[in-house]
Amino acid sequence: MSELISSPTRIHVLDPRLANQIAAGEVVERPSSVTKELIENAIDAGSQRIEVEIEQGGARLIKVRDDGLGIGEQDLPLALARHATSKINSLEDLEGVSSLGFRGEALASISSVSRLELISNAEEDPRQGWRVVAEGRGMEARVTPAPHPRGTSVAVRDLFFNTPARRKFLRTEKTEFAHVEEAFRRQALSRYDVAWVLRHNQKVVHQLPPGVTPAARERRIASLLGKNFIEHARYIEREAGGLRISGWVGLPTHSRSQADQQYFFVNGRVVRDRLVAHAVRQAYRDVLYNGRHPVFVLYLELDPDVVDVNVHPTKHEVRFRDGRMVHDFLYSSLHHCLASSKPAEEEQSTSYGHEGEVAEAGTTGNTNEADVQTPAPRWQQQGMALSDSPDRHPGAERVRRFMQGYQALHPDHEESLLTPQPSAPSINTSKATEVREVAQAMPEHDATTAPPLGFALGQLHGVYILAQNAQGLVLVDMHAAHERIVYERMKNQLAAADGIDTQPLLVPVSLAASRAEVATAESERDAIAQLGVELDVAGPETLLVRQLPALLAQADPEALIRQMLEELSRFGRTHQVEARIHELLSTMACHGSVRANRRLTIDEMNALLRDMERTERSDQCNHGRPTWTQMSMKALDRLFLRGQ
Repeated sequence: MSELISSPTRIHVLDPRLANQIAAGEVVERPSSVTKELIENAIDAGSQRIEVEIEQGGARLIKVRDDGLGIGEQDLPLALARHATSKINSLEDLEGVSSLGFRGEALASISSVSRLELISNAEEDPRQGWRVVAEGRGMEARVTPAPHPRGTSVAVRDLFFNTPARRKFLRTEKTEFAHVEEAFRRQALSRYDVAWVLRHNQKVVHQLPPGVTPAARERRIASLLGKNFIEHARYIEREAGGLRISGWVGLPTHSRSQADQQYFFVNGRVVRDRLVAHAVRQAYRDVLYNGRHPVFVLYLELDPDVVDVNVHPTKHEVRFRDGRMVHDFLYSSLHHCLASSKPAEEEQSTSYGHEGEVAEAGTTGNTNEADVQTPAPRWQQQGMALSDSPDRHPGAERVRRFMQGYQALHPDHEESLLTPQPSAPSINTSKATEVREVAQAMPEHDATTAPPLGFALGQLHGVYILAQNAQGLVLVDMHAAHERIVYERMKNQLAAADGIDTQPLLVPVSLAASRAEVATAESERDAIAQLGVELDVAGPETLLVRQLPALLAQADPEALIRQMLEELSRFGRTHQVEARIHELLSTMACHGSVRANRRLTIDEMNALLRDMERTERSDQCNHGRPTWTQMSMKALDRLFLRGQ
């Protein structure tokens, strides 16, 4: 070590080949990243048809052919040179770049770790094409004639042939092609006006015709993501403040175990951005089942001058000039879209497959929500129960008044519904009562005029309500449905109150904070105060919590404040206080809703069904489980082999 220090290496310019290979380490991770770069070049060339051919998962061959503008003979030698591009000329161009590529690094980096051949023609005459070849060497490109239709073909062979260490990191052919297909899928979703073809080992995997109509777009999404995506998604389109969002948002019941169907595009560029992810996560906060991930295909359009795409070599990340505005716009747009998730006349969604099997919805069987073991909130862990005196938990009394005043069902029987009932009558009496009530439940006129959730027929084991509508049979989890209704009513009443009830702490809580956290607390003082939190700076690395929302008086101040400051620092917004309060309301709604094994009258069942139809987000309970499902007559007929 001492010898190295005493004899330092002289500063020198890197060999061009080595410099390109270093750059390739950032841009060329695996065959899928090569595919992405080549496709982006084809899109920037104005192509209307792009064909991608893959062999052995991309390790042997990656070929992209387009019908774009092509490259002229005089420009072809520069096509493989580093920092050579036709897409920007000045700093002003970079600040408002609208093309997918602009760095001028991709082809140079790819050619340094592969055997690359590029053939292009900028003329209409197919005999006017030219070829340039590079095989991982730093030699000057040599151009030769090669017939080719107008457009460009780039063939990348033997990826990492001259860097064995990188090649060893490649996975199996199946795994690498899965990544290539995902890169192809993202680009195909970005441009519906382009025709796309993907082949693997000379077999066609995807062949997508162009189409810009809504029906054509949905067909492409169904082809790439499956029919279930479109069947369980809502279309969203909203514009405000120079921002426009459009696309498809998956229903909470169509969530997935991993985040593999989340596509977000900014001005046509696919991105994976933390601010966007946080806004989406907050919008799905109280409608998504624990541990599940939403699905979406969303397109954000805004002025290119207010978004910086020159953040990372892979161009997957962006930086918004006003991140807070973008975050709020995305959150509010998705929040309102998901709020309309309730039974509707034109939307009789079904959770059953073609053979009558329940589709994946993140459920846990027939488990009653009251029996689900979820971590108790901190105020409950500290011995704070709902029956505690209002003095110990100010604000809880007002929520209890909301609960007592809430008449989710028919006002004449709400009180009896929430009151413990004696044991159920004998079987014979029950059956007789049920027969009489069923006879009164269904109207004598045509059943096709029934409301979305239909009319109640009866109960199943005191847990489910069975109803008949125009489509067939409706099954409702009565506790989950009532829980959502109570929860939404309490949230609305709390929001309608004049501000957030606050409670000063008898002894201010001192927090050791970093200088960055203290700076955030100072700069976001007004935003923090609006949330009912009084936070003072007591020193360069000390914060004092003097006041909290009354409903969170027993919460852990340190954890709450740290999470608030982190969100404010990273996203310009925080939903921690709202989330904590809603968590409390959700727990209270769960404990105050109709319990399992409660016998309801037919009128009570129908009242619950009507309230579901009026309540936002009533398709899911507070924990994200579905509250109802539809089984069509066609599915029932198949189940019993009718007509076969």
